[in-house]
Amino acid sequence: MGHRLVVALGGNALGNSPQEQLELIQGTATALVDLIEGGHEVIITHGNGPQVGMIKVATDNSAEKVGGTPEIPFPECSAMSQGYIGYHLQQALENELHKRDIAKPVASLMTQTLVQADDPAFNNPNKPVGSFYSEEDAKRLMEETGETYVEDSGRGWRWVVASPQPTEIVEGEAITSLVNAGAVVISTGGGGIPVVRRDGGGFEGVPAVIDKDRSAAIMADQVGASHLIILTAVANVAVNFNTPEQRDLTEITVDEAKQHMADGQFAPGSMLPKVEACVSYVEGGAGRTAIITSLENAGEALNGTVGTSIKS
Repeated sequence: MGHRLVVALGGNALGNSPQEQLELIQGTATALVDLIEGGHEVIITHGNGPQVGMIKVATDNSAEKVGGTPEIPFPECSAMSQGYIGYHLQQALENELHKRDIAKPVASLMTQTLVQADDPAFNNPNKPVGSFYSEEDAKRLMEETGETYVEDSGRGWRWVVASPQPTEIVEGEAITSLVNAGAVVISTGGGGIPVVRRDGGGFEGVPAVIDKDRSAAIMADQVGASHLIILTAVANVAVNFNTPEQRDLTEITVDEAKQHMADGQFAPGSMLPKVEACVSYVEGGAGRTAIITSLENAGEALNGTVGTSIKS
């Protein structure tokens, strides 16, 4: 019997340029269609770090030229990255499904993610995006715009934006309807386009970066998925990583995962947010399973033969 799966693709499934992405995504599509062929309902989400940065730099450079294009706000850059990554994924999945004679529609959905306007992260922006500037230019921009720029690893000064917590996938109902109708859905790319709710109930985009795995966990909850699969570069989560005592984790409980987090076993910039997202999802309802593994092991991980699974 098939399951409803939310699959969060890691950056290693995409690439740093459109050309590299097109090449890498063929293998990604093969692994995802294996899941679809196994009878599972699949909702796919993905990162957009290199892609949205590339778009922001390109549009900034163009806007700065005499007679250049208008400046593109960051939420619109996020939307553009969703569009072109979704196009590549959608096409690769359609081609692979056609090759296997599987009649299954594929849809990429432009997705907004609600964050709270009073999220403390907005008072502490820390995610560098876009072009590098000299200190002089960065300070001028800070005075002109009120935005924050910081020195980034000796390479120059960059604009930094907030990383607020996602609270709701705005298009969750539409995603559920498409899946119920039999579609493979690509959504919530890059964690979703960050929006806040303004007075009167409407939405408005804000410059921010949302953790894609946390958004995937919220989406998995909203669409009633039984499994959240977070794909990364390694087959298993490990404790005592890169030491002689390194040990791969196979099946652990939420309580064990929390203890490992409290012990500082997972790096804040890489594995920690993935484990946090899994714990949040599993705690949200009965009978849920979260899995962290590599793309090539996704199918076997569902059977429990590889990967790290987290259950209540």
